Amino acid sequence: MKKRGVTYKLFIMTVVFFLCFYGMVILSQMLFFEGFYENQKISRVENHLKTYAVNYASEENRSMSQISKDTAKFIIQNKSQLAILTLEGKVKLGDPFHITLKKENGQLVTINLSLFMNMYGTELKNAQIQQGDQLTIFGENDIVEDSQIHVLYPINIYKQGGPVVGEPSAKVITGEDEFGETETITGTVTEIVLPDLKTWNPRQVLMLSAMEEWFPLTQTLLEKLKKLEVQQADWTEPWTGVRSSVLLYPVKMKNGDIDLLFTVTSLQEVSETNQALQWFYVYLGIGGFILILFLSLFFSKIVTRPLISINNAAKRMVNLDFTDHEPIRQNDELGSLSSSMHTLSRKLDSALGELQEANQQLVSDMKEKQKMEIAQQEFFANASHELKTPISIIKGFAEGLQDGVSAGKQDHYIGVIIEESDKMEMLVQDMLNLATLQSDTLKLRKTTYMLSELVEDVMGKLVYLLKQKNLEAVIIPSNELPLYGDLRWMEQVVSNLVTNAIRHAVEGSTITISIKGLEESSIFSIENTGEQIPEHQLEQIWERFFRAEPSRSRQTGGTGLGLAIVKRILDLHGCRYVAENTGMGVRIVITFDH
Repeated sequence: MKKRGVTYKLFIMTVVFFLCFYGMVILSQMLFFEGFYENQKISRVENHLKTYAVNYASEENRSMSQISKDTAKFIIQNKSQLAILTLEGKVKLGDPFHITLKKENGQLVTINLSLFMNMYGTELKNAQIQQGDQLTIFGENDIVEDSQIHVLYPINIYKQGGPVVGEPSAKVITGEDEFGETETITGTVTEIVLPDLKTWNPRQVLMLSAMEEWFPLTQTLLEKLKKLEVQQADWTEPWTGVRSSVLLYPVKMKNGDIDLLFTVTSLQEVSETNQALQWFYVYLGIGGFILILFLSLFFSKIVTRPLISINNAAKRMVNLDFTDHEPIRQNDELGSLSSSMHTLSRKLDSALGELQEANQQLVSDMKEKQKMEIAQQEFFANASHELKTPISIIKGFAEGLQDGVSAGKQDHYIGVIIEESDKMEMLVQDMLNLATLQSDTLKLRKTTYMLSELVEDVMGKLVYLLKQKNLEAVIIPSNELPLYGDLRWMEQVVSNLVTNAIRHAVEGSTITISIKGLEESSIFSIENTGEQIPEHQLEQIWERFFRAEPSRSRQTGGTGLGLAIVKRILDLHGCRYVAENTGMGVRIVITFDH
C-alpha cells in the first residue's frame, strides 16, 4: 500500500472540510434563509413600531408636523409604509411626506408628496424647496373631515423663479380641469418633510391598495384590535402579486379612543433576493471549488513545510548528523519546537565534537604515554650507560690506590678519578636542567638582550676549548635587532651549541656564527667544519642521549643531553630551528620572531 504523506492527508482533509462547510452554507440558504430573513425583518418592524406607538400615545398636544416627522423616520428606517387610521378606516395620517402651504387668506393646505415622488422625486429634490418659498401647485383636491386643513395631491409644482416639476407647465398657467376635481393654489411654504432619495422606498401605492382591501375590518379582527391585540398577516397584492406583511398595531389614546397603526412591509424583495442568491451560489460554487483546491493546497503546504523540515532534522540526528540548520521563523508551537531542536542539535553536535576531541586526546595521550615509557626506559638505559663507565673507572683507580700502587702513579690515578667525577657531575647537572625545563611550573624571566653580546660572552668563557683544538671563531652580525627572552636559558642554548660545534670541528678549522636581523625575525646560525650527520639522523640529534656515532664513543665528550636541552629552551621561546649538512660540515639555524 502506497504511503501517503502528511501534506496529501492534510490537503484532502482541508478540501473535505471546506466543501462540507460550503455545502452547509448553500443548503441553509436554500432551505432557511428566506424564512429567517422574513422573520427578522418583521420582528424588527414590530419592535420599532412598538417604540413608535409608545411615543405616539404618551405625548399630548403633539403637532401633526411632529407626528409626520416621526412617521417619516420610521418609514425610512424600516423601509415600510405606515398610516394612522381609526378602527373605522378613517385616515388620520396617511402620508408623512408633505408640504404645508399657507394661502393669502391664512388657510393651510397639505400637499401629499409620496405618490408624486414616485415619478418626480429627483426633480423635486433638485428644486430645493425651502420654508418661505412661494409655490403654485396644481393637483387633485381632498378635504379631511372635521378639519380646516385641505389636502392636495399634486400634479404639477411650480416654484417662483424656478422650473416646473411634474406635468407640462401649461396646466398650471391655464388651470384646465382635465383631472377631475382639481385646483390650482398659491401660497407660502410653512413646512416641508421630504425623504432621503438614497433610502426612499416608493411603496405608497401598495399602502393604498392594502387599505382598500383590509377596510372595513372584519368583525373578528375588529374585536381583537379592541382588546389591543397586535395582528400580523401575509398579504399578496392582487394586481402585481407582490408579497407583503401587514401589521395592525392598536394604540389606546389617553382620551380612550383607539388609533390603529397600519404598516405594510414588502417581502417581495426577500424572495427575489433569495432566488438571485441561489443562482449566485451556483456560479460562486464553481469558482469557490477551484479556490478551495488552491487554498487547501497552500494551507497544507504552509502547515506541513515546517513539519517536514523538523522531520528531516530529526532523521539527520538519528544518523548522528548534527550539522547546523536554520530554525523555523514562526511565533507558534512549531517555531518553538524547531528552535528547541536547533538548540538540541547544536548542543549534541558540540558534545559529540568534544567527545571526539576527548577520544583523540585520549589516543594521543596513550601514544604519548607509550612514548614516554619508551623514552624513560631509554633514558634510564642511557643514563646508566653514561654513568657506568665513569663509575667503573673511578672504582678501578680507587682500588688501585687501595692496593698501594707505586708513588709515581698515585697522582695519575687521582687525576683520572677527579676527571671522571667532573664528567659525572656534568651529566647530573644536564639531567637536572632538562628536568627543570620539562616541568610545568617553570616560568621564564624574559628581558631584552643583544644576541651578539651574548655570543661574545660565551665565546670568552670557552676560549680554552678553542685553543686546545687550535680553532678560530668568527661572529658576523648584520642589521641586528634586540631580542626578548630569558637571558639565563638563552646563554645555555648558545653555550651548548658552541661547545657542540667545538667538539665536532676539525682541528685548525673555523667556526662561523652569523646573526642577521630581518623585519619580522632574526636568524642565528652556527657552522663548523667537520664530519657530516647522516640525513636520516638530522631530526634525531635533538633527542636525549643521541649520538651520531654507532659505537656511542665517549671520545668526543659531552653527555648527550646538550641538544635536547637546546630544543626544550627554544620550544619554550617559540623559536624555529633546523640542523643541516653543508659542503664542509654541519650548520644549525635558529629563527627568533620579534
